[in-house]
Amino acid sequence: MPIQLIGFLGGYTHEVSITLEELGLPYDFSETTFKVLRTPEFLASNHPFARVPVLIDDGFKIYETEAITRYLVKKYQGKKNSTVLIPTDEKKAALVDQFISVGNSYYIPILSKLVDEELVVELKGLTKNPEIIKGALGEIDNTLTVYEKLLEGKEYLVGEFSLADILHVPFTQLAIMCGHDFWNDPKRPNVARWWKNISERPCCKKIGAEIGIPKV
Repeated sequence: MPIQLIGFLGGYTHEVSITLEELGLPYDFSETTFKVLRTPEFLASNHPFARVPVLIDDGFKIYETEAITRYLVKKYQGKKNSTVLIPTDEKKAALVDQFISVGNSYYIPILSKLVDEELVVELKGLTKNPEIIKGALGEIDNTLTVYEKLLEGKEYLVGEFSLADILHVPFTQLAIMCGHDFWNDPKRPNVARWWKNISERPCCKKIGAEIGIPKV
């Protein structure tokens, strides 16, 4: 039975989708809605805090994005293809962990704030707050200035493509979909090179083409 993935067409679910694709793993995707997430059935059987993604592998169910992607890498890396998302070398693996932490602490929260205000607020019938958007855009600009230095002389965050790069893809794609393309700014050639390298990978192209707004 193929792996099952429950989630949205974007955001954290796409982090898992790209990981599955990069590892060469077939899977069935089931799109859900905000309304379904809040049902007693979903809370009881999938995620107690009404979140996605949720992954089911041969009867084993797991939720929380980072737990899912690490599980997939530990179980399947090297089984279907030669893609390495977490190196076996301890120091290189530690750097992947470092940049996953950096992304989760200083990158994803800002982009999530922007995307929520640009997309999700309207879905809930609320009005966008231009001050929140303005503040988020300023924070993104500052963060990418730091990334420009971190990416000096590198094609990817740790040198080679890894799970740390995948972490950054979904919300970057959503921010670009909202019309905010900081990632092709000539004043940040290292960031532009990094994003070009990521976005041109076949798996990222495939999943990026399927991106959509979560359903209420």
